[in-house]
Amino acid sequence: MTNPRALDSTPLDAETLAFLTRAGLSRLWTAARTRLERNGLQPTGTIRLQHLDTQERQDLSLLLAKPLATSTTTIHLSDLDTRLRTTAVGRGLAETLAALGPALTDRRAARDAAAAQRAGLWSAAEAALSATPLASQPWAAQWLEKIRRAGTVTRQDRHTATTILDQAIRTLATLFPSPDAEPTPAVWGRGELATRTTGSAHGLDDGTLLSRLVLRGIALASGSDVPVDAPGRRALWRLASVTPDEVSSTVLSYGLRPMGASWGERTLRERADRNLETHLTLRELRALHLEMPSRTRIHVCENPCVVEAAADAGCAAALICTSGSATTVVLTLLDALAAAGCAFAYHGDFDWPGIALANRVVERYDAKAWRMKAEDYEYLATRTQVHGTPQLLLAGPPVEAVWDAELAPAMEALGIALHEEAALDLLLEDLG
Repeated sequence: MTNPRALDSTPLDAETLAFLTRAGLSRLWTAARTRLERNGLQPTGTIRLQHLDTQERQDLSLLLAKPLATSTTTIHLSDLDTRLRTTAVGRGLAETLAALGPALTDRRAARDAAAAQRAGLWSAAEAALSATPLASQPWAAQWLEKIRRAGTVTRQDRHTATTILDQAIRTLATLFPSPDAEPTPAVWGRGELATRTTGSAHGLDDGTLLSRLVLRGIALASGSDVPVDAPGRRALWRLASVTPDEVSSTVLSYGLRPMGASWGERTLRERADRNLETHLTLRELRALHLEMPSRTRIHVCENPCVVEAAADAGCAAALICTSGSATTVVLTLLDALAAAGCAFAYHGDFDWPGIALANRVVERYDAKAWRMKAEDYEYLATRTQVHGTPQLLLAGPPVEAVWDAELAPAMEALGIALHEEAALDLLLEDLG
């Protein structure tokens, strides 16, 4: 950014130019230019030149009209400015340097303009945030402040920075709407979400600044750490009900018999009749109409081994497997079945992560605990000890079971973790 003050642009005459471009003056002009650009193009302050050689001392002596006896000199820019104006140069220091080239940059003015631009950028972002449902969510202001301090956004050009902030705010407001907001899908495909908020299906692709900003927001909203690898990023997207794609993640089901007449519903019934498990993608779930017989009971388990054993035994009951912590596609199927009026019974591992997952399912779907009470745990723990089964020790902080206040104390007392395989025969009995 050049100084808006008009500088004398008249070319220097050949004799003056030849004198000013002597090799002995080169360091002077470089140092003067640096100082002047820092000073708002005002000839104030001093410059100090050291280790001057003979040629430099001679040329500086001629320019300053005073002898230089040593190899070090201090030059006041105001004196140099006056000297240039009163000689054949006929112009001040700033005009002289401009004539010698290249054009001067008022770095102070450039810094002030950049600061004003940054302030305007964040002021606009705060206004945009306050106009969305995010305004009532405490983490949102913290998110905006964190990305402001990081400085990554402001290193972009102004248009790019404004666009990215606007799109990040719009995306987070879509994922975290207020309760009275216009209905949105329970689950988003990432491409679908990106199209809605950026206009491009690739707007939220991995590696983009926008996706990193949105993931920071999701992490703050959910109390999670910002992921450092691809699996972590996919897991965080799913935590916000966003699937990186709609086909790679599946939910394991067995025995579902929806009443619809489409190819998908008929296929589920046929596979249930043949005692075959079915992996359903989110894409398939979106196309299914899961109308179920009234009050159909759906059993939900944590581990695929239960589904495998149920299929081998030819069990008739419907069964959904969370495959560990229930992902978006699992919850999408359970949500659809809940909307169809199904009732749920849940069983999982007797360890603290298993209890946490069970709490989530029980509270979300008003599910009944399926052989998951304190007496069930104590019976299974005793049975494993009698049979000489190697014991797994409980690890981690205890988790209270919302369906049975006595379960956590019983687990702490015995200190044994039990996976679903320990209850497999009892579960199959129920499913049969």
